[in-house]
Amino acid sequence: MANEEKPKTKLGFTIIKDDPTDGHKGFGIGSLSLENVSPVIIDVEEGVATIEIGAMHARSPLERGIKFLLDREESAGGKPYWLVWVTIDYKEDGPYYAGVTACEMVVNREKRRGYKNFIEHMNKMDKSMKRHIMIDEMDDKSKGILAEFLKGHNKELWDRSKPELRSGLGRE
Repeated sequence: MANEEKPKTKLGFTIIKDDPTDGHKGFGIGSLSLENVSPVIIDVEEGVATIEIGAMHARSPLERGIKFLLDREESAGGKPYWLVWVTIDYKEDGPYYAGVTACEMVVNREKRRGYKNFIEHMNKMDKSMKRHIMIDEMDDKSKGILAEFLKGHNKELWDRSKPELRSGLGRE
């Protein structure tokens, strides 16, 4: 009866809200909450930054229909983008931008190929969730776009954010 074996069930990715152990008597202990993390995509050429929740699962409109590879040559001539993981946390005087990390991406729509390092993207998301600021790799134009986006999104969060973020983006 080898032909009648049941297919393996696949576990879907679950975003756990609030307390992952609430009411489950231990189920989910050690799970991370992605509730306060948002992916922001910066289109370097257009000078635009947007929140793209689909990027959380590599399913943003930008990423759809593109085969991503680790070889930059496959996406030669493509547009440069940054995927920025932004984590918001709370302190006594209110919420603030606590973790901000940036990952490079290149998308060539004509070739339907792109460059991104999935492992780096996941590690940078983890670093953002752990309240790290890692934006040194970004070019000055992209840093300016991100700074204006974060300030424009919520000036109070920007004012309360770590000085390391504001100075790293050249907007102290």
